[in-house]
Amino acid sequence: MGHKPTVADTFRPLMRAALGSQPAVGFEFWDGSTIQPEGGSPGTMRVRSKDALSHLVWAPGELGLGRAFVSGNVDLDGDIFKMLRSLQSTAPRDARLGVDAAWKAFGAARQLGALGRPPEPPPEEARPPRGRLHTKGRDAAAISHHYDVGNDFYRLVLGPSMTYSCARFVTADDDGHGGANATVSLEDAQRAKHDLICRKLGLPEQRGMRLLDVGCGWGSMAMHAASTYGAQVVGVTISRAQADLARKRVADAGLSASIDIRLSDYRELRGEQFDAISSIGMFEHVGAKRAAEYFETLRALLRPEGRLLNHAISSAGGSTISGRSFVGRYVFPDGELLDVGEVALAMERAGFEVRDVESLREHYALTLRQWVANLEDAWDQAVSLASEGRARVWRLYMAASALGFEDGGLGLHQMLGVVPDTHGNTGMPGTRRAWG
Repeated sequence: MGHKPTVADTFRPLMRAALGSQPAVGFEFWDGSTIQPEGGSPGTMRVRSKDALSHLVWAPGELGLGRAFVSGNVDLDGDIFKMLRSLQSTAPRDARLGVDAAWKAFGAARQLGALGRPPEPPPEEARPPRGRLHTKGRDAAAISHHYDVGNDFYRLVLGPSMTYSCARFVTADDDGHGGANATVSLEDAQRAKHDLICRKLGLPEQRGMRLLDVGCGWGSMAMHAASTYGAQVVGVTISRAQADLARKRVADAGLSASIDIRLSDYRELRGEQFDAISSIGMFEHVGAKRAAEYFETLRALLRPEGRLLNHAISSAGGSTISGRSFVGRYVFPDGELLDVGEVALAMERAGFEVRDVESLREHYALTLRQWVANLEDAWDQAVSLASEGRARVWRLYMAASALGFEDGGLGLHQMLGVVPDTHGNTGMPGTRRAWG
């Protein structure tokens, strides 16, 4: 009798056609057969059933692979950062299979019995959003999908600071220009980020300034500004889970007289005036077509000489997070990343004078690596708090995002704008020395 082909035997021609080389990581298939790269591997991709191939047949590229991973049909056993980097180094640049590879994929799927009806997407995947893009209702649904996962789950991943944005890894005696310092704790790095924003906004110059924190999350920035600089803070979020916990944290810290947390869209603010506005990790949900409205709305809320600090992920040339991508389906429905130059232009058109732009992308890579470590260290607890699928989503997206910030595919910029008075006065310090 002839040798019965293993799953690995069936996959080898496909890998050669798709990658043009040996795989960069090891593969182990559901029948126990393996494919190992020459010269060692950073880990093993365990393909646990033919449904993994079905996901890829019906959704070629990162979405199908993401579905296979989230459903548990594929596991990454090893250092996830090294494995993703190795896979990235051998993947086709355009993320699509060529004709020869596509034909071999079809043949492999047919031979392995993976051409039946498409498997159901894992339940953690967002349903297609309804309604016009970036309306209040659609934005609220998109935000709920991402942020209303469970406060205890986020506490496990984010740590005690409960801050879901890029931290700043600098030591107390660092002038901020020496690069990200990986020895600094995540909690201290988040505190340093909040303090930098407070100083850029001029909060130390006069106690009791009125601050609006747009997309306030669980209240960490508001609490730092109120407790450290005596600011009177209004924080707005459209996540009910965030608002509920933020109010409790504020009350437990004895800051209820200084902080007002509102379950509200920033577009609903009318007739109020603020000395400063912080927007940290919220702008990614606004969208290019709404950027002018966003900055005009915030401009109208600021008094003359008032400052806005916009802290957001950016992308050279701008990019819409596609609904056919893993991140678009599982993480940030309707998300958009703008080019930092386009953001500056939108601010200027709304009446702001742009005074400072700072990139913190290396700091975001460190932040994400710490979040992944928190998740992996308490994996069983994370699964019990959310679900295994949800924990898998966060592990994959955070690890892949860290690599994007490390190689420059993603950026993170803080942009400081000020509203000049009728005589052109801004009240700004002459140099950056005021905030370091």
